[in-house]
Amino acid sequence: MGAWFLGTFIAIPAFFFYDPILNHANHVVGSGDDIRVAVGALLEILLAISGIATAVVIFPIVKRVNESVALGYIASRTVESILILVGVVSLMSIVALRQDAANNGGALTGVAGGLLAVHDQTALLGPQFCAGLGNGILLGYLMWRSRLLPRPLVMIGLIGGPLALLAGIGVLLGVWDSTSGLPVAMTAPEAIWEFSLSVWLLVRGFRPSPILTGPPVVPSKTS
Repeated sequence: MGAWFLGTFIAIPAFFFYDPILNHANHVVGSGDDIRVAVGALLEILLAISGIATAVVIFPIVKRVNESVALGYIASRTVESILILVGVVSLMSIVALRQDAANNGGALTGVAGGLLAVHDQTALLGPQFCAGLGNGILLGYLMWRSRLLPRPLVMIGLIGGPLALLAGIGVLLGVWDSTSGLPVAMTAPEAIWEFSLSVWLLVRGFRPSPILTGPPVVPSKTS
């Protein structure tokens, strides 16, 4: 699980590879750098696979805590990955249009702008909302009740998840821009939680617990 979580960070360089298409409005009618964009798309595909895997590999364990929440976590990560892939398709569609630009000319610029807008919205509805709900709240709850991880570490996720959701809601309602300082700062605890979780699992692993090997255990409300 730690390795798969670490794999979700593989997409960070994707924005560097996407630079020719994200920051150049006339890319679709220019010379372009299709290979560079394709590498970024590949990184995001690997991100989508890793995201689903993080929920699948832990399901046999966390279902012993609360199967409904564990299924909800799988659903959240799956929806997030689907939205990421929709964003990848939108960018690769621009690449395909650019390769056919000789037959269509400058009319493609408006189409490309629409596809870029689709990519922007998938980034908001996918990693922002779903990660906050799934990794922060749902997984945080499962780790808190199971005591498989130190509670101070889990608290980062339980705090970061709602903050990431609130930041996304603010962007969706136009309260602030996604790249402004406040939403970035509000999303930071969620990113710290995910990275810390991956490192902790790779280095230390889960704490010994009957949940790992025994029958389903539901901790008492006072635990």
